[in-house]
Amino acid sequence: MDDESGAAAQTAADVRPAGSGDDDPRVTALRLSVARVRRELAALRSELPDRAIAEDELGALANAADAGILEIDRMRHSLLLVAAALGSVSALAVALAELRRAVDLFGSGSGAGPGAGESV
Repeated sequence: MDDESGAAAQTAADVRPAGSGDDDPRVTALRLSVARVRRELAALRSELPDRAIAEDELGALANAADAGILEIDRMRHSLLLVAAALGSVSALAVALAELRRAVDLFGSGSGAGPGAGESV
């Protein structure tokens, strides 16, 4: 197997097709957790320097859930950016933990090893 076909096989393994939110409870959990973080973030009146980054990544997660094809490594990257942007905001701690659990329902991607993402 050459490098290109190996990379394609690895990428295919990291993309998990998901049914609609009605069919797949993981997708429902992801949608609900993204909506909760968005709602709680919108309620914050304080200036957050990375708010736009968090909002963009929450949008990417919502779009992935709506599309039904979820790239695990991309979801984990979005989660990491959201956590980096908002993790110091104690008012969002519970919602961010819920988001992490929702992403974790999809398993780990190619770059995830033992303990990957545990601090997020």
